Amino acid sequence: MKTIKGPAVFLAQFMDDKEPFNSLDGLCQWAADLGYKGIQIPTWESRLIDLTLAGESKDYCDELQGKIRSYGLEITELSTHLQGQLIAVHPAYDLMFDNFAPEDCKNNPKKRTEWARAQLMSAAKASGHLGLNAHATFSGALLWHTWHPWPQRPDGLVEMGFAELAKRWTPLLNEFQDNGVAVCYEIHPGEDLHDGVTFERFLEATGNHKAVNILYDPSHFVLQQLDYLAYIDHYHEFIKAFHVKDSEFLPDGKRGAFGGYGDWKDRAGRYRSLGDGQIDYKSVFSKLTEYGCDVWAVMEWECVIKSPEQGAREGAKFIKDRIIEATQKRFDDFAGAEIDQARLKKILGLD
Repeated sequence: MKTIKGPAVFLAQFMDDKEPFNSLDGLCQWAADLGYKGIQIPTWESRLIDLTLAGESKDYCDELQGKIRSYGLEITELSTHLQGQLIAVHPAYDLMFDNFAPEDCKNNPKKRTEWARAQLMSAAKASGHLGLNAHATFSGALLWHTWHPWPQRPDGLVEMGFAELAKRWTPLLNEFQDNGVAVCYEIHPGEDLHDGVTFERFLEATGNHKAVNILYDPSHFVLQQLDYLAYIDHYHEFIKAFHVKDSEFLPDGKRGAFGGYGDWKDRAGRYRSLGDGQIDYKSVFSKLTEYGCDVWAVMEWECVIKSPEQGAREGAKFIKDRIIEATQKRFDDFAGAEIDQARLKKILGLD
């Protein structure tokens, strides 16, 4: 068994134009003061990292690492959620996902995808330069618009979709593998990898590529009404990254899983700050520890009620209180005896 590392915090939702949330130094001091030990860096934020330079320069990465460590923090993972999303975009989503791309790539899906590929290549090299062993991202989606099959899906459509997704990702997976980094796909609604079955489909389509792994975030499973504890039983060997975020599912006579096109606060399935939702995190931490998952516990704030500042303050303690120091000793060791082959045979009646 392994002790989960943490607490850590994903910086994406805390970025702002006001201090201390507008610079790496400001955010590092803020996180350290709250008791966090690690930060997950959103690589699309140029105020935090120059991803292209990080992929090119080990010296730059050493300087970045040194600055972050000067605050008593570690980088848990780099994140390319937005760039990963752009690896595969169905045309129905072109206009909305253009917001994730630089100006010179907008209204040009082919150029946008090439930019995203280059970003992922840089992230693989940068992760290697930084000595990281895991990377957080999204898969993108070619099939999401068909998840509720009406009209019915033509035979072969799903297979073709996953084959194409695997084709786009395989060169990137190779680069990450060459740098000793696991690609951890956040299993998330809106992505073609959104549950266990779709993860398995993608894994098979890549030829069981060794770099294909999971960022486990149970909040998304509550909204899908998927058993988030049994998920760990099935996929623990692939869980190499961990987002700690709460959620709740409160259906009524008017709203269910589809949400009625409501704002987040008006939906039956909503994200909440840690401890305010329905997730049994005591059991989650127990299972991940029992299976020896070598992960950072990274707090992600997406609450529809509580402020990010309060969520962050409470989140550090919430995680710290649930990290289990994995035992290296059995409770009944005191009653044991030295191993003796003759004695073992006598106990079994074989003497």
